[in-house]
Amino acid sequence: MTITHPRNEPSPPPAPILEADGVQAGYGAAPVLSALTLRVWPGEIYALLGANGAGKTTTLSLFLGFVTPGCGRVRVNRVDPAQDPAGARRQIAYIPENVALYEHLSARENVAYLLSLAGQQETTPAIDDALQAAGLEPAAFGRRVAGFSKGMRQKVAIALALRRKVAALLLDEPTSGLDPQATAEFNRLLALLRAQGVATLMVTHDLLSAADIADRIGFIQSGRLAAEFVAQGPERFDVRALHQRYAQGAA
Repeated sequence: MTITHPRNEPSPPPAPILEADGVQAGYGAAPVLSALTLRVWPGEIYALLGANGAGKTTTLSLFLGFVTPGCGRVRVNRVDPAQDPAGARRQIAYIPENVALYEHLSARENVAYLLSLAGQQETTPAIDDALQAAGLEPAAFGRRVAGFSKGMRQKVAIALALRRKVAALLLDEPTSGLDPQATAEFNRLLALLRAQGVATLMVTHDLLSAADIADRIGFIQSGRLAAEFVAQGPERFDVRALHQRYAQGAA
């Protein structure tokens, strides 16, 4: 009798969490995105830079299902946001430039309430663990967020993302208005989510912050990806080359 042993076949590569392939999209008859192709993989931080009007915010809206592509393919963890926007948004945590929280609720209450809106119930200790992991001081857990700084509000939003265990995080100008210490702390939180396998897409004008944390940096120009740089070695990026490319797109 011949005994055969199963071969150890290599595992298939992971699929991108965020995928736009040849997308044209815009508002009304005016296209903003033109043949945009972009992929963000599990556990990757991707920074998208470009001049005002280049299509950065429209790209976020595309993945959120707020903009429908005229042509091309869009997927959020294999879900088509044009066909199933609610399903796509369940895969995403979105943090806008100015984090929207309920001013009359505490940090803890905001996380609990927003989780409940997503159909997820969590215990107070679990929420406190997330707030602590996000770097919020324990004394602030029960305080109303009305007096919170931008950095503190972002920590509440990150705690929400940690508890929801989403596949993707979308960020719109996350370091705008933050001092260098708060920016470094925010980048630490992004690294925490990266370690959990979250795919992060951040649109930003902050080139230096992007170079500190991103795994890839893309430059969008006239609605398409014009250039892309990959972090390599201890220096990660050639900041001079990044700045030159950024200046070309802003001109």
